Amino acid sequence: MIKLTTPEQARRFVLERRFAGHTVGLVPTMGALHEGHRSLVRHACVQCDHTIATIFVNPTQFGPNEDLDKYPRLLEQDCQQLEAEGTTAVFLPSSDVIYPPGFSTYVEPPKVAAPLEGVCRPGHFRGVATVVMKLFQILPATHAFFGRKDYQQWKVIEAMVRDLNVGIEIACCDTVRESDGLALSSRNRYLSEEQRSRSLRLSVALRRAQQLADSGVRDVSRIEAEMRQILLSEGGVDAIDYARVVDAESLATLEHLDRPGVALIAAFVGQTRLIDNVSLS
Repeated sequence: MIKLTTPEQARRFVLERRFAGHTVGLVPTMGALHEGHRSLVRHACVQCDHTIATIFVNPTQFGPNEDLDKYPRLLEQDCQQLEAEGTTAVFLPSSDVIYPPGFSTYVEPPKVAAPLEGVCRPGHFRGVATVVMKLFQILPATHAFFGRKDYQQWKVIEAMVRDLNVGIEIACCDTVRESDGLALSSRNRYLSEEQRSRSLRLSVALRRAQQLADSGVRDVSRIEAEMRQILLSEGGVDAIDYARVVDAESLATLEHLDRPGVALIAAFVGQTRLIDNVSLS
């Protein structure tokens, strides 16, 4: 596996393969890799001739009271995992490479960024859109792979690529879960055994939302109320940022589930913020 550290090296790597007529799959990560990330790499390796991953903990998507400083950094272990999965190359930029002195240009995220995370984490998607666009410029791949667990992020990137005519195909891969239903996340390592048990309320609440929708319930307020009841009952989460059912494409508010929707949850277990979602037909 080739390790690249400068934009010039990374761009050359991709363009040489593109000029040879090969497809290149990009898997952006912030490191602390788990089976969800490895699944993205495997999808990229199957679909594309070459796969390049990135490891960069992006400071501009963290708020002032969020976990940037304690976000896990396991570079050597991450690189070993990427190589074992067949990754062709990994881009390992420093913060000064991505945000050089005097940096002042940011991408204004699309409308779909405004609700949910946009309310709870102001500026988050500005940082996400900016770093992803920079990676797309440095690494002009044919495909980019993202996980469905970060549902709103996927929709933000999808809209940005469409609106700005970026020549890259966005692939969204299914959420990878533990056998008990917990969605994999780099932040799960922060959970104590007791907290991990309580974190299962997210997947239980989402399964209940899916059951209600499948049984014909169309009243969104009822579905949301049952999700919140499950989350907050004894032995549940400590706080809820949101537990919503919204339009699957625009993430606009729904009163009735009369078109494809998605149930999304962001909740705290201890100091750890967890997110998850499920589609509702």
